[in-house]
Order: sequence, then C-alpha cells, then structure tokens
Amino acid sequence: MIRIYSQSYSSFMKIKKGDTVLIILGKDRGRKGKVLKALPKEQKVLVEGINLKKKHIRPKREEEKGQVVQIPAPVQISNVKVICPKCGKATRVGYKITENKKSRICKKCGKEI
Repeated sequence: MIRIYSQSYSSFMKIKKGDTVLIILGKDRGRKGKVLKALPKEQKVLVEGINLKKKHIRPKREEEKGQVVQIPAPVQISNVKVICPKCGKATRVGYKITENKKSRICKKCGKEI
C-alpha cells in the first residue's frame, strides 16, 4: 500500500535551530554539533562542523588570491538525534500538550527540551 502525505505533513520537523544533535549515520557518525539551520521542506538540517564540503572561491580583485573554504552541507534528519539538555542522552522527541501550550519532551527522561 502506498501512502501519499500532504505537503504540510512532510514539512513538519521535530528538530529546531539551536538544538544540539548527535550524528548517527554517515562519515561523521558519533560527532555532536549545533543546528545552524533547519530546512523542513527538504527534511534536512545544517549542523555546525559536520558534513563539510570544500567550495572554491574566485578572487574578487586582481591582488587577491583564490581560496578553498569549507562550508557545512545539509544532513538528512533521519541521520541525527537530538541530545537532551537535561539528561545528556541522544533521544527521540515527543510532544506534551498542557493548558494550550505544546512543548517538546525527551522520550528517555520525560523532561521538557
């Protein structure tokens, strides 16, 4: 059976900008970093110092030299786990609704993220 989700469902992400995440798959497996940018439509996140790609920059003026700069490339959200600031473990994110307030919770310790 094939399920087709609407655009609003596919652009929903539980990982936000500023979260500390653990890379669980790929060449940077086991490394931690801070989320710089979340890309919900692509289901990817930019993580500081992870998945670095080299970009060649041309000189802007004659006296300048060209450079090779390393910039972070996006990582699939299925390859990262949020690290709970309270218990310090890599965990899944859940939601808890209390009195018109929806908050993210750690699935391991149950505290608010």
